[in-house]
Amino acid sequence: MDLSKPVDRAFTKALPKVELHAHLSGSITRECLHEIWMLKKAKDPGLQVEDPLVLMPLGKVDYNLQIFFQVFSKSIYQLCNDLPSLRHATSSVLHNFRDDGVRYLELRTTPRAVPDLNISKEKYVTAVLDCIDEFRSSQGGKSGMSVYLILSIDRSNSASEATEVVDLAVRYRSRGVVGVDLCGNPTRGDVSVFREAFVAAKRQGLKITLHFAETAFSGSRTELDTLLSYKPDRLGHVIYVPDDVKREIVRRKLGLELCMSCNVHAKMTDGGFPDHHFGYWLHQQCPLTLSTDDVGFFCSPVSNEYLLAAEHFHLSRTDVLDLCRRGVDAIFGGNEEKERLRILLNQFEAETR
Repeated sequence: MDLSKPVDRAFTKALPKVELHAHLSGSITRECLHEIWMLKKAKDPGLQVEDPLVLMPLGKVDYNLQIFFQVFSKSIYQLCNDLPSLRHATSSVLHNFRDDGVRYLELRTTPRAVPDLNISKEKYVTAVLDCIDEFRSSQGGKSGMSVYLILSIDRSNSASEATEVVDLAVRYRSRGVVGVDLCGNPTRGDVSVFREAFVAAKRQGLKITLHFAETAFSGSRTELDTLLSYKPDRLGHVIYVPDDVKREIVRRKLGLELCMSCNVHAKMTDGGFPDHHFGYWLHQQCPLTLSTDDVGFFCSPVSNEYLLAAEHFHLSRTDVLDLCRRGVDAIFGGNEEKERLRILLNQFEAETR
């Protein structure tokens, strides 16, 4: 490969990438969900869950937010509600990211209890961490994919449930939990009820990332000021952001997680890819990453997000490499991981010339 050539799929796939905004449940491919459905259907012919390939036909990527969250409740959460299915799905997600050239992954998930199967939120978290441990042990050397976990507070959670998530994050920090997130249906909930939880997270030294201004509803000035008062380290989406809040984000040099395919296909933004706010943030002094959000829905792996950025914003191979280097500054995994990634990018650049 040659840095003077146009950016192509081979280049973006080989590029050592970071992925900082990937939801576990939303990253499960529809093929993997179909496999789980087939296994469950074979054991229980009366299973009252529709085949995921009916709800999510191959090739369909346009989901509005209402349908998007319905698929989670009707299918994904119903299929991945036992530990074997959760492990199967998690392993599949990890391998898919690695095969796409991701070399550093922060996977996020909301701890979920299934009382009927005696699965507590803690058991859910440890099952995911066990899968991550197995994945780590299957790799050799420093060129593999590092994986860390972020635990999410859902906007539908109560204040006590949010505190429980933070407590779990603190308890399992030694196993690779690096932070907490705020996520969920952006048209619901009052985020001010989570103040105590995020104050506790910050006090315990956990990193904080927040879904920020995804919709006009969640882009009210009251909500944005509340979220910024939690002293986040990174923000996701940043769509409905007033100019003065943009300036504050730049002043703080907050890390940004931008998800182009998700925003465009779900019609969260006006216009198509050339109109995406990535074009604005590209020229601001903030650590910036391209992310998938829910690759199982939008079928655009990280390598394709970089390809789309290069195509629609006229980026050279050198520009794409510089963008990857900016993302390294936003990771939660610490200085050793940052140095490892910088070495991988330098090696990649040397081999590409």
